[in-house]
Amino acid sequence: MSARVAIGDFSKMTQLSITTLRHYHDVGVLTPAAVDPASGYRYYTVDQVPVAQVVRRLRELGMPVHEVKAVLQAPDLASRNELIVAHLTRMESELARLQSTVASLRALLAGPAPAVSVEHRSVPATRALAISEPVTMADLEQWSDEAFATLHGAVRSAGLEPSGVGGGLFPGELFELEIADVVVFVPVARPVASGSGRARMLEVPAAELAVALHDGPFDDLDRTYGALGSYVAEREVAIDGPIREYYLDNLHDMHDVSDMDDASAHAQGDAQPRIEVGWPIFRTA
Repeated sequence: MSARVAIGDFSKMTQLSITTLRHYHDVGVLTPAAVDPASGYRYYTVDQVPVAQVVRRLRELGMPVHEVKAVLQAPDLASRNELIVAHLTRMESELARLQSTVASLRALLAGPAPAVSVEHRSVPATRALAISEPVTMADLEQWSDEAFATLHGAVRSAGLEPSGVGGGLFPGELFELEIADVVVFVPVARPVASGSGRARMLEVPAAELAVALHDGPFDDLDRTYGALGSYVAEREVAIDGPIREYYLDNLHDMHDVSDMDDASAHAQGDAQPRIEVGWPIFRTA
């Protein structure tokens, strides 16, 4: 039988504080071998030390407590490894984003961004399959990926191909209040039955736009916004209306790496889609 130790000694052996051990007991992550019914004092066994060490390392890797609990309660080794690999994959994605942000900051500190080339464009009204939902700024990227996947799936199911470049409409409230009704759309040549899904037919309204091309990392998109907005403020008459983004590369195809091998998926994940940013303006000529 494994030797039993008091919570204080177990804390020293595992380098987990008594407060942390009590919390792990309360949430069912690391349950003591025994609890004194009179004093409530917790006791652990030496056999629990490796388990505590695993918990400590998973938490150091940023795994949420409920996921740590799921790992420990996994029915078999394969299920356990699947949970751990899923978390490591998320960490790699976060690391890539952090590295991209660092590179973007270095570029910003190195000097001002090159001047953007701006063109004036009259965009006609466009028939499109669209999704319009309230979205927060924090959820925007993930929501856009999922929404475009839904739209492209619906277009394919209807036996169609997009008839133009997909895009999004981003009202000022999104930037000012960090939440707004955002629209993403895929142009189609004929109506697509919406059924009971999220996608609906929509006529994207005509607009006069000052347009600049962003060709670089997503983390630098704000620099294109800043340069374009400055150009409009200095040379144009801006009007109320959503900022538009047109995705010259199919975002859904770029993010859909489920059928690729690891090398192809990695290369695809490093791709930098080109985005045209359109600022609504008033033109007299």
